[in-house]
Amino acid sequence: MRMILAAAIALAPQIALAVGSDDSQPPKPTATTTECETGTVWDEKTKTCIKAEDSSLNDDQRFGAVRELAYAGRYDEAMTVLATMREGETSRVMTYKGFLLRQTGHVEEGITAYERAIALDAGNILARSYYGQLLVQMDELALAEDQLTQIRAHGGAGTWAETALAAAIKTGVTYTF
Repeated sequence: MRMILAAAIALAPQIALAVGSDDSQPPKPTATTTECETGTVWDEKTKTCIKAEDSSLNDDQRFGAVRELAYAGRYDEAMTVLATMREGETSRVMTYKGFLLRQTGHVEEGITAYERAIALDAGNILARSYYGQLLVQMDELALAEDQLTQIRAHGGAGTWAETALAAAIKTGVTYTF
């Protein structure tokens, strides 16, 4: 049954809303999305586009590029940049991997990534929110409510993660970045 629901979600249109990450504002476009070629990101120090795996970039810069590319709907490029992160299989990386897999129609793999993110850090309220939103899309509202309860239990009351998931449960509208 989960496979059928996952397939249906992969084919369903998504509704974009201007929120994301643990920040309530969409990322500001930089040259990463306006000038750089695929596989490169804007480096503020050199004022040039450089390869995402370049050692002069740190993972926070890469993560910012991933978020910006995801917001621009360039999920495959975001996944390429995410793969260059040096921190390994952290909860943060697995959260965005789950999100990007979900957006590219790989729902089952996305579920696995979200569950791994939560296993690595039970207090990762962003992973719980995105996972809960996927559960809403799958019409698994009781399971989505469980994620909302966990967000609140881990100190997430009043955060974007809580607000976004609560709204998704109420309206059925989820976030695509």
